[in-house]
Amino acid sequence: MRGPWTLGVFEFISFGIKQAWACLFGGLMLAMLVVTFLWYPGDAALSRYDAITIFAVAIQLTLILTRLETLEEAKVIAIFHVVGTVMEIFKTQAGSWVYPEDSLLRIAGVPLFSGFMYAAVGSYIARVWRIFDFRFDRFPNLWLQFALAAAVYINFFTHHYGPDIRVFLFLATMLIYGRCVVWFRPDEAHRPMPLVIGFLLVALFIWFAENLGTFARAWSYPGQEVSWHMVSLAKLGSWYLLMIISFVLVAAVQYRREDPLRDDD
Repeated sequence: MRGPWTLGVFEFISFGIKQAWACLFGGLMLAMLVVTFLWYPGDAALSRYDAITIFAVAIQLTLILTRLETLEEAKVIAIFHVVGTVMEIFKTQAGSWVYPEDSLLRIAGVPLFSGFMYAAVGSYIARVWRIFDFRFDRFPNLWLQFALAAAVYINFFTHHYGPDIRVFLFLATMLIYGRCVVWFRPDEAHRPMPLVIGFLLVALFIWFAENLGTFARAWSYPGQEVSWHMVSLAKLGSWYLLMIISFVLVAAVQYRREDPLRDDD
């Protein structure tokens, strides 16, 4: 018979294993960035960025062929991939960050592997939703979430020319998701967590991953060109908001499935 401490330790380990499995796409991508930074030959016929792009395509196809991702999930992830690539093109032209290495597989100066970094976030949310068997109390109206996601995305562009409304967007996320509780199953029983806390934790781990990505010279922010330093904590807020877009896209797929959500008051 398991005591409370044994059960707690077992659930913690199970939680970690499931999280690692949900992060499969992102973890492999991050490993590829670091490995190629440390050991990729500088005189190789194929550029490092192009090798990363080909590897990312292989990961995505493998996940689909092995049914680790459903076709519906892959479609949503593809949408987030496109959404991310469009923003990458705009942001690099605005000077928000740069890709310092040459490559053949690129669009408007942006290497194609960049879109797969956004796809990795979408893949994680889709997989973690399924692996932990998410259920929700007081799940917000989906159209309200779509409106918030659209406002978040638009602000990533318009704040370069006008006021940055992200403070109001943060408040909007609290108003929309503040009452929502996600129930996740690390082992046999479901455990509750306020959804906004879950958003913050995921954004924090994406920020950690971004620090590794910039350390591996996959891209660089202003000031990192000569010597690396940690990414500003302000980017944590950016990832928090951007993740909302991915969450809403995945929620749209889950909403069409049988009994996907609980909406109890």
